[in-house]
Amino acid sequence: MAESNPKPQTEVHAGDASKTKSALREEAVLAFWQEHNIFEESLKKNSPKGNFVFFDGPPYATGLPHFGHMIPSTIKDVIPRYKTMQGFNVPRRWGWDCHGLPIENLIEKELGLTDKKAIEEYGIDKFNKAARDSVFRYDVAWKKLVRRAGRWVDMENDYHTMDSSYTESVWWSFKTLQEKGLIYEAFKVMPFCPRCQTSLSNFEVGQGYKDIPDISAYVLFQSADSTHVDEYFLAWTTTPWTLPGNVALAMNAEMAYVLVHTSVPTLPNEPEKKIKVWVAKDLVNKLVEKKILIDPKIDSEQKGGEFVGRKYSPPFDFYANAGTLSVDQEAKRENAWKIQCANFVTSEDGTGIVHIAPAFGDDDYKLSVDAGLPIIIHVSPDGKIKEGNGTLSGLYAKPKGDHQLTDIEVIKLLAHTYTNAKVSDGSNASIPLLFAKEKLVHSYPHCWRCDTPLLNYATSSWFVRVTDLKEKLIEENNKINWTPKEVGEGRFGKWIENVRDWAISRSRYWGAPLPIWRGSKTGRVEFIGSIADLKNKIAGRGNGITLMRHGEAESNVLDVINSNPAHLDKYGLTMNGKGQVEEAAQKLLARQTKAGKKITKIYSSDFRRTKETAEHMASVLGIDPSEIVYDARLREVNTGIFDGEKWSKRSEIFKTRHDTIYTRPENGESVEDVKRRTAEFLYDLDSKLKGEEILVVTHGLPLRLMVNIANGQTCRDLLRSGWRDYSDPNASLHEIDFKQLPHNESMELDIHRPYIDKVTWEVSVDKGTRLLDGTIAGEGANANDSVTETMVRVPEVFDVWYDSGSMPFAQAHYPFENKELFEQQNSSIFPADFIAEGLDQTRGWFYSLMVLGVGLFGKSPYKNVIVNGLMLAEDGRKMSKSLRNYPDMEPTFNKYGVDPLRYFIASSSVVHSEEVLFSEKILDEINKKIFNRLENVYSFYVLYAEHVPVEEGTTPDSVPHSDNVLDKWIVARLSQLKSDIEKGLDAYQIDKAARPIADIVDDLSTWYLRRSRDRFKGDDIKDKEQAMQTTRFALLTLSRLVAPFIPFMAEHMYQNVRNEIARVSSTSAILMPLSVHLTDWPTLPMVDHTIIDSMITSRKLVEAGLAIRSKSGVKVRQPLASFTYTDEFTNSESGILLSEDFLQIIKEELNVKEVKKGTELALDTNLTTELKEEGIVRDVIRGAQEARKNAGLVPSDDIVLSVSASAETVVILRKNEEMLKKPIQAMKVEYVATNDLQTLSESNEGGETTDIGVVELEGEKVLLKVVKI
Repeated sequence: MAESNPKPQTEVHAGDASKTKSALREEAVLAFWQEHNIFEESLKKNSPKGNFVFFDGPPYATGLPHFGHMIPSTIKDVIPRYKTMQGFNVPRRWGWDCHGLPIENLIEKELGLTDKKAIEEYGIDKFNKAARDSVFRYDVAWKKLVRRAGRWVDMENDYHTMDSSYTESVWWSFKTLQEKGLIYEAFKVMPFCPRCQTSLSNFEVGQGYKDIPDISAYVLFQSADSTHVDEYFLAWTTTPWTLPGNVALAMNAEMAYVLVHTSVPTLPNEPEKKIKVWVAKDLVNKLVEKKILIDPKIDSEQKGGEFVGRKYSPPFDFYANAGTLSVDQEAKRENAWKIQCANFVTSEDGTGIVHIAPAFGDDDYKLSVDAGLPIIIHVSPDGKIKEGNGTLSGLYAKPKGDHQLTDIEVIKLLAHTYTNAKVSDGSNASIPLLFAKEKLVHSYPHCWRCDTPLLNYATSSWFVRVTDLKEKLIEENNKINWTPKEVGEGRFGKWIENVRDWAISRSRYWGAPLPIWRGSKTGRVEFIGSIADLKNKIAGRGNGITLMRHGEAESNVLDVINSNPAHLDKYGLTMNGKGQVEEAAQKLLARQTKAGKKITKIYSSDFRRTKETAEHMASVLGIDPSEIVYDARLREVNTGIFDGEKWSKRSEIFKTRHDTIYTRPENGESVEDVKRRTAEFLYDLDSKLKGEEILVVTHGLPLRLMVNIANGQTCRDLLRSGWRDYSDPNASLHEIDFKQLPHNESMELDIHRPYIDKVTWEVSVDKGTRLLDGTIAGEGANANDSVTETMVRVPEVFDVWYDSGSMPFAQAHYPFENKELFEQQNSSIFPADFIAEGLDQTRGWFYSLMVLGVGLFGKSPYKNVIVNGLMLAEDGRKMSKSLRNYPDMEPTFNKYGVDPLRYFIASSSVVHSEEVLFSEKILDEINKKIFNRLENVYSFYVLYAEHVPVEEGTTPDSVPHSDNVLDKWIVARLSQLKSDIEKGLDAYQIDKAARPIADIVDDLSTWYLRRSRDRFKGDDIKDKEQAMQTTRFALLTLSRLVAPFIPFMAEHMYQNVRNEIARVSSTSAILMPLSVHLTDWPTLPMVDHTIIDSMITSRKLVEAGLAIRSKSGVKVRQPLASFTYTDEFTNSESGILLSEDFLQIIKEELNVKEVKKGTELALDTNLTTELKEEGIVRDVIRGAQEARKNAGLVPSDDIVLSVSASAETVVILRKNEEMLKKPIQAMKVEYVATNDLQTLSESNEGGETTDIGVVELEGEKVLLKVVKI
């Protein structure tokens, strides 16, 4: 139920001159929402339809928000608002993406770190701290934008992908996938960023392709077969930098190859020679066209399969000598530099012969495995060519900024590397290995974050076996409602049809660590799935710790705070408190005795109440009180200026949940501060002692925090669980299982690197197990010794997309919390009914969500998706700061407000993945066509609103009764709008729902209101009230229908009408919720298509008649005799028959005396004397109305009209005086016998002269004066 007499104000007051009325109006609405907690109240609304689950993809807060963010923000607001009004409960929780290369690259630049080596020298702990501290650099700007954009989302209870609880759920998911056989480690060739020194997943690669100019080479490989030394194999490569790693040439076994004689250059200043070159037969003509082969003559032909095993000489001899390969690869040397056959070789381009470098190509690597080829990795992970590669050593394979540099150097080297061989004429000649070079432009992958050209690079990685899920992924995708559907069927659908296994490990630092520990001797791996699992692996020091709160103290009885260290001795235990301590001591003694244990150490806070408690416990437990250790870290929370006050007084400073943890009172501590010092105490205690039974006497808050610390809870965990200040009972005891979990400099649980890397444990190795060094455990000299190994964490971290894709369950800390809620039927948290992001996320967030949802739960984690496109600048290019091709957001909002931008987005094709151009002209046009018109409608309404009664019991859905066809029509149009919006939004087609709003605003303003003006001013009280009640209903209903799209204007309209109703009927106001966003979706009559179609037909006829008037040169104010229409406009078979009500509308609009049906569309333009005289009167009426308007008169103001005109015109006016007086509310008409304007101005009939008007009639000017009386 609404508040009884609320006074929400959305009026605009003068203020910031840089802000328009629209902007100030929206800010007033924002203030109203905040004052009354409208968003929070909307979440408490009755939700008979149950839950509607929405997932919000986490953005990075390391960059400022821009116009592009307004698109998904608007989409993500429209649907939840609509569903809330429909009766669903729609929680909306914000989240932040915290890990990954974007943040690492930012920190590297800021710290001047150039590569991984520099990071490790700087310190992983310091590097990750800088990364963590940077995560929320712009969160204030984000919160400001989101709030100003009118988007409702919970940004206080946000989730962070870097939180330990979030990562714990990620660990659980990874171990679960491993248990399902969906995780494996493999050495593969993968896209690799040498700058970041990590592999990338295939969908990350898809975000960084660029068309770049490059250079390719045709290279001669001389046959090493003694019987064919005068023959060459011609291979084409687009990556010359890989040639030092060549170990084979590949041909297609089924393709025909020909030996051709072709001309080649030799030494400088030497004539060309002809040599024998093997190429694919089908490519000869193409190579001739490219002028690669010159005047070729075919010598012989063979199938590719016949060449298998034939030896050739590598282009460079860097690895030709024994001992130049790695130890494990030397054994394969005998298989190197031979011809192999492979199906991936085609005759589409090149020469039909492929150079094989297994370390730098996926197909190459697979061939090397099958053929037992050695792998030459001549490039280091940092992208540099290793030493031992001649003049190429030290060059970057594909350097950023000059990606062709090394390829050119390789080509130069080839051009100056010669073979000495017999040529076609029988002589010997020096032939350069570079046969030809060729420029090309191709699409090349770059790192999506640092823009470095990627390399295909052989490395080890951990994979999710997505290929095993392919069929289920396709099945689940077919169930999803994609908007637009082409994305689901095309871009996303094709992606999963051609899915590859997902490389999820990254050789980086700032990320969720892989929970895999590897044995130092056997290489076995163990997966950890929770903090509890990890804690069980950590070897404790055998200390038993019991926490105790002091007994009841005098300060407890008085309910006063005693926390200032200066007043340590102020309050002691009460008699009741001493009894509580005695009881606790006996209980602890009995418990210890039963367990065969004995308290050996007591630590205590040094406040009087804790000291008395500790001393009494010592006496009962048999410990000398002098051995009690008093530690300031166990003190009560220092409340600063609130010392001596009641605890409730301190709580007043906590405005949000965040405040309860992080806010410090003046001269005091926060909960975070207390947690840090108590954690430091526990870690110090456990480090110093071993095998002790320890009693720790402290206060309520420190005790609770130490329990949390032992359980591995961070301050963020406390915040997430809804921390509130309360204490355990006095003298309560708590045993904790404390182990030294990985923690950072703030003493918080931190499972990031390097802290997690310090966690190791020892395990035994079974005898007979083969070890990594080749020996057998339990054999040899130490056969009788037991063998152990250390489990050490693998150094990799998760791909950031695995983090993001874990959001559905990790934000809920599933399965460690919310398990039942998550798994129940019609769950309120999984799966999502709706998600929305940009087109680029089809291979990012949408994909990772889907893979993990299917892999873990066997179903898609979302049901409906809206995929948005890009907003481009007015010049058609991407919005760019450097180009300055778009305005700043804040000035734009200050000028136009946010609603026009929201409407532009919602009604455009950008909401179904298309590109749209943005310009301020669009916002200006929308402002004029929608928002100014709505303001004008309301402004006209309020002129008469005070005279309109409100029936008791009126609710927002109460449709007023009316006999007037205009009222019936506008109600039908509202019903039609409701239907259109429902069809659009229920199908997640926002533009189809939004576009009809502009049409009905036009109908309401330029048709309904304009045609109803005379009813507002008329003498027919019943008709007047019906017009006003219908207008009020239209404004109220329209505010509710447009609320999801333009929430500010909707609230403004609703509040104005609601306040007006409250002035007339407080009872009816009570039945109206406080905000439009707390109302239910409107309930309206069925759409009356007959009345809508009839009005459409009537307006078409009016348009046709006005066109004839214009062509005839007859102004509309001049009445005419008749208008004739034809069957073309009305058809009884289609049900469009014009009743008398609609014919009357046509008469009035066309200003004709009769409307009739005929065989020809016509307007009778013959003017009788009566028609001419009526036209003159109408001209004078218009002039008088204009004078009233210029004078600022309101409809209730009566006037005296003074007229100066010719005698002939005065006669006409006197004759039709009643017709003249009524529309202008003239109580009297005075005729002044002069044409002198000054004389007319001086005549005031005892009233106030307000305006002089001039009416141009044919042949004369009529002077008018309106005088308010």
